Amino acid sequence: LPSSAEEEEEEEEEEEEEEEERRLRAASPGRSRGAPRTARTAETAQRIKRSRRLKANNRERNRMHNLNAALDALRDVLPTFPEDAKLTKIETLRFAHNYIWALTETLRLA
Repeated sequence: LPSSAEEEEEEEEEEEEEEEERRLRAASPGRSRGAPRTARTAETAQRIKRSRRLKANNRERNRMHNLNAALDALRDVLPTFPEDAKLTKIETLRFAHNYIWALTETLRLA
């Protein structure tokens, strides 16, 4: 689940994006210096697309950092041998699943 800080950051990014769109539209209400309106509109659209892509990339980067941090925390609580062996993501999830199953069976049989 995203934290409230992440939600606030996304809302701020959306507001900034909307403000950028309004600013770009206001800056080019008509033809300026002989540039055709369609060229100015295409330029504005490209800026908006680039801005959205950069923000989406940043959100994805943050999501992956959070996922990797969670997997690292999970690796810290799983008993592994040797201690310095780092499990892959899928190995970590499978090992955690099997470990939880083994603990459950131990409790059930005790």
